[in-house]
Amino acid sequence: MSEAPDRAAGKPARGLIKGPQDFYGGLALMAIALFALWASSDLQGTRGFSFGPGTAPRMFAFLLLALGAGVALTGFLAEGPPLQRYGIRGPVFVTAAILVFSVAIRPLGLIVTSFICFMIAAMGSDETKWKETLIVGIFLTIGCALLFPYALGLPLDLFPRVLR
Repeated sequence: MSEAPDRAAGKPARGLIKGPQDFYGGLALMAIALFALWASSDLQGTRGFSFGPGTAPRMFAFLLLALGAGVALTGFLAEGPPLQRYGIRGPVFVTAAILVFSVAIRPLGLIVTSFICFMIAAMGSDETKWKETLIVGIFLTIGCALLFPYALGLPLDLFPRVLR
């Protein structure tokens, strides 16, 4: 009976979960934390006052688990926004850019590959303005060309193999 006044007022009827976006987001954080705990389970932990290689991953996983539980509890108890429609376009183009980078970095070099991958990733949004994207892509490519081989000293070819 309490749902009828909400619908008459133009508000969507809410069930047991008052803030679905927070609730399911908290569950996702908890799932990531549980995966991290499982993945770090074979690493050596602390012994006395010395830290092992598994100490930090497990510590951060437990903190993420507690944070996720807090966010999920907030979504369960407090009013929040409903779940929104999930767009697949962005993740598809960003994943495609990563895959293209992994295949093209050796034959095409850093400059060509980073610019192409930036343009592929930019197609993930329907709000992309191509003039601005080209300008930003050029400056990010210059930044990558200066950062990775020169500032960080990584052995990356800047240009395609045919130009060398």
